[in-house]
Amino acid sequence: MALIKSISGIRGTIGGRTGEGLTPVDIVKFTSAYGAWILEKTNNPRIIIGRDARISGDMVSRLVTATLQGLGIHVIDLGLSTTPTVEFAVPLEKAGGGIILTASHNPIQWNALKLLNDKGEFISDQDGKEVLEKAEKEDFDFAGVKQLGEYTLVHDYIDRHIDHVLGLSLVDKDAIASRNFSVVIDCVNSTGGIALPKLLKALGVNQVEEMYCEPNGHFPHNPEPLPENLRDISSKLKNGKFDLGIVVDPDVDRLAFLTEDGSTFGEEYTLVAVADYVLSQTAGNTVSNLSSTRALRDVTEKHQGTYNAAAVGEVNVVNKMKETNAVIGGEGNGGVIYPESHYGRDALVGIGLFLTHLAKFGKTASRLRASYPNYYISKNKIELTPDIDVDAILDEISRKYSKQPINDIDGIKIEFDKEWVHLRKSNTEPIIRIYSESETQATAEHLANKLILDIKEVISANK
Repeated sequence: MALIKSISGIRGTIGGRTGEGLTPVDIVKFTSAYGAWILEKTNNPRIIIGRDARISGDMVSRLVTATLQGLGIHVIDLGLSTTPTVEFAVPLEKAGGGIILTASHNPIQWNALKLLNDKGEFISDQDGKEVLEKAEKEDFDFAGVKQLGEYTLVHDYIDRHIDHVLGLSLVDKDAIASRNFSVVIDCVNSTGGIALPKLLKALGVNQVEEMYCEPNGHFPHNPEPLPENLRDISSKLKNGKFDLGIVVDPDVDRLAFLTEDGSTFGEEYTLVAVADYVLSQTAGNTVSNLSSTRALRDVTEKHQGTYNAAAVGEVNVVNKMKETNAVIGGEGNGGVIYPESHYGRDALVGIGLFLTHLAKFGKTASRLRASYPNYYISKNKIELTPDIDVDAILDEISRKYSKQPINDIDGIKIEFDKEWVHLRKSNTEPIIRIYSESETQATAEHLANKLILDIKEVISANK
């Protein structure tokens, strides 16, 4: 079993012993720490919660709700919802924060509590450390019987979220409807199965074939929207009856597309395509994390904007977007962050913008994909023994390539013209993650292997 405590929340596999899996005791303890922190930080006893459809969700939700009420906090429960919907709801309800009950793309045995501040954004590094410290010290007091929190269940926030998407200035329902798109969707039997059919209908897409849209939490395949997990929808598209395939993860913050012939559009290129459209209408800058494709930089510079890289992690991307006044940003895992809407990855907003872009492009999804620079990312890792000083290794590699442009805000990223390699140490295990990108898969893998050999040489030299 596994239990991982981090600055953004707590996640783990359901069951097992306390402190080793995500047990009811751990859920109550961590919720108590967060609730107490919210009361101290904001003096606002209102918290929004919502969950994806995984089968442990109802149990986790009941525990979280009762714990918050026990602290004297009023709980506004959105029920089966999406991560971006909860983010969207927090400031509208003038809540002190929010908890999203989802393990995102993790398999069925996992669940998690993801924590938001009063802006509906993920809490900061410092805030997360404070919550973890409270949990460790059990630094919280519960309310007396006359001060217990109230509970309200709200059913229509996905509908409100959809209305918001349609109201965005760059989402053109008429353009989308005029193309008469035929779309197939895979919602992995989670809450995308509630949101996507409603959204597409509202956008004027009347021909929608639904795959795995029953929100029962029984994922029909690995729920991470990677090419190897999308064979069913790819086969459906190969029949030639659809213009586009749309895939989301269980909590609907990651978005992937497939073209009319069943080929993957490329999860990295979700943000690239949306950014291309936004920048064509709105001058400005962009941000993605260090491990995302260079294609976003190319598209940004084509529109005379400035691209900036952030450390890996949504909160880091959001902070860099605010710092640089970016008009669009996100992560290469299919996460689109559009500030005109809110500062969170949002597949519903991404769908509205992408479909508008495709409609106005006037050609097929495969032709749209072909209009962007072609890059390939290779993802590798090297496992180390616990006694090895990972920081010292990265310092040595940085010195070896000191003549190349290097970004050291999150590990080290070394650039070689249009190629790059990003080395990051894991926060939970003795591993260096090695991401590389080039214009062919073979050269991306060659670059990664070269750096792996460099790392092994450094280790050998220091023995």
